[in-house]
Amino acid sequence: MSDSSLWHPSGDYLEQANVTRLARAHGIGSYADLRRRSVEDVDWFWDAVVRDLDIRFHQPYEAVSDCSAGLQWCRWFVEGRINVADACVGRHSGSGADAVIWEGEDGATRRVPYSELAAQVSRFAAALRHLGVAKGDAVGLFMPMVPEAVAAFMAIAKVGGLVVPVFSGFAAPAIAARLQDAGAKVLVCCDGFLRRGSVVPMKQTADEAVAACPTVRHVVVVARAGTDVAMAPRRDVFWHDLVSGFPDQADSEDTDAEDPFMIAYTSGTTGKPKGSVHVHGGFLVKIASEVAYQTDYHPGETLFWVTDMGWIMGPWEVVGTLAHGGTVFLYEGAPDYPGPDRLWEMVARHRVNILGISPTLVRALMRHGDELPARHDLSSLRVLGSTGEPWNDAPYRWFFERVGGSRLPIINFSGGTEVGACFLSATVVEPLKSCSLGGPSLGMAVDVFGPDGRPVRGQVGELVCTKPWPGMTRGIWGDSDRYLAAYWSRWPDVWVHGDWAVADDDGQWFLHGRSDDTVNVAGKRIGPAEVESVLVGHPGVSEAAVVGIPDEIKGEALWCFIVPASEAAAGDDLRAELRAHVGTELGKAFTPAAVKFVSELPKTRNAKVLRRAVRAVAMGADPGDLTSLENPSALEEIARAR
Repeated sequence: MSDSSLWHPSGDYLEQANVTRLARAHGIGSYADLRRRSVEDVDWFWDAVVRDLDIRFHQPYEAVSDCSAGLQWCRWFVEGRINVADACVGRHSGSGADAVIWEGEDGATRRVPYSELAAQVSRFAAALRHLGVAKGDAVGLFMPMVPEAVAAFMAIAKVGGLVVPVFSGFAAPAIAARLQDAGAKVLVCCDGFLRRGSVVPMKQTADEAVAACPTVRHVVVVARAGTDVAMAPRRDVFWHDLVSGFPDQADSEDTDAEDPFMIAYTSGTTGKPKGSVHVHGGFLVKIASEVAYQTDYHPGETLFWVTDMGWIMGPWEVVGTLAHGGTVFLYEGAPDYPGPDRLWEMVARHRVNILGISPTLVRALMRHGDELPARHDLSSLRVLGSTGEPWNDAPYRWFFERVGGSRLPIINFSGGTEVGACFLSATVVEPLKSCSLGGPSLGMAVDVFGPDGRPVRGQVGELVCTKPWPGMTRGIWGDSDRYLAAYWSRWPDVWVHGDWAVADDDGQWFLHGRSDDTVNVAGKRIGPAEVESVLVGHPGVSEAAVVGIPDEIKGEALWCFIVPASEAAAGDDLRAELRAHVGTELGKAFTPAAVKFVSELPKTRNAKVLRRAVRAVAMGADPGDLTSLENPSALEEIARAR
């Protein structure tokens, strides 16, 4: 390994790591050999995971996988029966440990033991059945990070329903689009929650969304903020009123390992958001393996990932931690409020052991000064984690040195909503360079392909996966053709993820952004088409092109190039209106950083906007191959746009 490694594992990390236990149990001498065997024989590996982590199926599976219908539709843990709620909550109900520790932005705290969580899950499961939710029915989860979000998530799984997690910062139209696509029958929300000292009125937003979703028959409201909210007769009910009459125990639906339990939405580069379908068996096993082997979770530890239930890391931390009978820490508010050291204060107070964070948040926190983390006792931390976007060197080193004291590994990993987990991940048993993702996570046949579809090393190429895995989406909800086109259409039997990656000469992997047009704003992905559809819905807009531009704080920021409906309309007033309009429709997090006016957009002969070229010219970079461009003068205007 090169001398450029920033972190080297000590004897304790090597000896006590979960992957060390797994390797020794199978007579494997090194992590590199374990990774190699896990990819060469994926059935052996995933069966070994189930046994090593003691994941209990109600009915044992007859085969680990069945790919007879093609790699795109591989089935896992065939004929096995398991329910996520039983595996994560029911089996640990007598442990006496805390399942959830929660802190509100106002300082309120709650500890929820497994016994109490199991009772909450059972009561809400019975309540859902009372509301008419049956196996296969979708239930929206528009919630901040509060204990009821965990209970609701598990209760929906318990009855065999489909959880539809929605980002707590989305505006009504974005919520409605996801509920409509899933055909949700019930929506669970809060009256509101605290963010930077103010109440975010969730119920009002939920009402606006539900008005466009005739399939939603009931809205269940958790009284978190204690504010007065409008309650529609026969449709709306408060959580505490609904569950009060139901017993603390309820039967779980007898679910097959391949039965869907969650539709997690991600955005692509065109069209509406894609509903990634995840199933009880595969998602559970893949996520449990990552928490155990990649972040090296140990019994009795507390894991805290700064995230939201509407992004895949919310279900990841909940399912992954509870599958091990561990404690997950939740926080509802801004991590730098009321002071810039709020995050470090909570880590110290609650003795957090594994802390996950995004590069964007690190960039924001480091601006407040190097001394803030040192003011708090962070000695409980054993592992740092990160995901969501590529790092750059300065914030990575700040996180490593100022937060980790140059003694903790940063388990940087990358995958996606449709992956169900990660493709690439660092580990606690291998040296790490700055910004490194380590290498392929266990059981993942990941590679980097050049334009000819052959593996390349030492140069940037397409991140691909050449074998299926248990956590992969079982298609896009209601649109199997779109699933095949999005991930499997470039090379036969190869998943193309849309990330630029490079594996260096030392075997460490790095990401270089998206190879498609998806924009990643502070770790939150959104498709340009979704933003563009909002913009062209404004009467002052004729056409729009949206691209992501590198941003020091957010990673990427939205820049919008607008062809106005009339030349006279172009100006500061329309610019302000459009920024506010996007923020209202999609959520404030997606408010454009720039709105620029042009008379035309660069297009191909078949009228496709060349966003790649727009982005490159806006950044002052080489736009590359323009042979398909119909109107080169449009790029000149993009370069001059104000």
